[in-house]
Amino acid sequence: MKKILIVRFSAMGDVAMMVPVVYSLAQQHNDLDITVVSRPFAAPFFDNLAENIHFIGINPKKEYKGIAGIFRLYRYLKAGDFDYVADLHDVLRTKILRFLFLCGGTKTAHINKHRNEKHALVKQKANNYHQLTSSIENYHRVFEELGFRFNLDFSSIYKDAIPSFAPLEDRIKAKHSGERWYGIAPFAAHRSKIYPQEKLRQVIDILLDEDPQCRIFFFGNGDKEHTEISHLINNNTRAMDASKVLGGLKEELILMRHLDAMLTMDSANMHLAALVGTKVVSIWGATHPFAGFLSWKQNPDNIVQKDTECRPCSIYGNKKCIFGDYHCMDIDPHIVTDRLQNQ
Repeated sequence: MKKILIVRFSAMGDVAMMVPVVYSLAQQHNDLDITVVSRPFAAPFFDNLAENIHFIGINPKKEYKGIAGIFRLYRYLKAGDFDYVADLHDVLRTKILRFLFLCGGTKTAHINKHRNEKHALVKQKANNYHQLTSSIENYHRVFEELGFRFNLDFSSIYKDAIPSFAPLEDRIKAKHSGERWYGIAPFAAHRSKIYPQEKLRQVIDILLDEDPQCRIFFFGNGDKEHTEISHLINNNTRAMDASKVLGGLKEELILMRHLDAMLTMDSANMHLAALVGTKVVSIWGATHPFAGFLSWKQNPDNIVQKDTECRPCSIYGNKKCIFGDYHCMDIDPHIVTDRLQNQ
């Protein structure tokens, strides 16, 4: 049996986008032994995904820090006697790692992130809008370069099943017939990707006022995030800070699978909801789906965005608004609620 090592250490959304590709590879090449190396947070993505997929959780900045750490990591992984190495990260650490494997006679390939095309998209903005190759397809092409041909065929990390809600029932009441459950993940890494809180407050009020059978679950971790969620909930008994009461990513994924729809920013939660087969409505500000970061099989009709001449102003949303008002996020809350309620 041939063996392949797949490497991607961060970030959560980028690792999540690997899953449809790795699953498809495993299903259509079931004689291939697959090992995925990533940070420990990613374990729930790959646990029980397929019998020929194994996961190794590593924190390289702690356990294998610096150049000496990379050599130690190489020696550790080399013991796996891999025939192929797929570098889906292509940063300095993984460049060195794959070079060491290549010197040892292992066939390697790495992702092409199409950085020049992405920079051109930002530079030209509305003058030359066009869809770039998605990150998922970029991952797919790495395996094709290694000689593996397969179609992308993935529905959910739970396959066609719905995971039992029983592990959560001591903290969240089970769903009753007729109820509509919405998830809201209101945070992102940068302000330019976050829908304004006052507008999100209107979204919440509309959903709760128009449907007495509606329940809302918020996702977000960190003291600051929990404080903001508390303000958004405003003591409403039909809204809950789910991340605060659940025991981590594995349980959050179970809850996401039981939602009718998930509202997210351009963030990791967009990809997490897609991995469990839940319909996603995503709000985009400074960034743009054309850069290739849309979640797996998200319906383009569920992309909420405002066309402005200054979008996209960055690929990752890490630049401040040159106008200071982030008017790309001036989106009518009713547009958001309409998309959610029609799922």
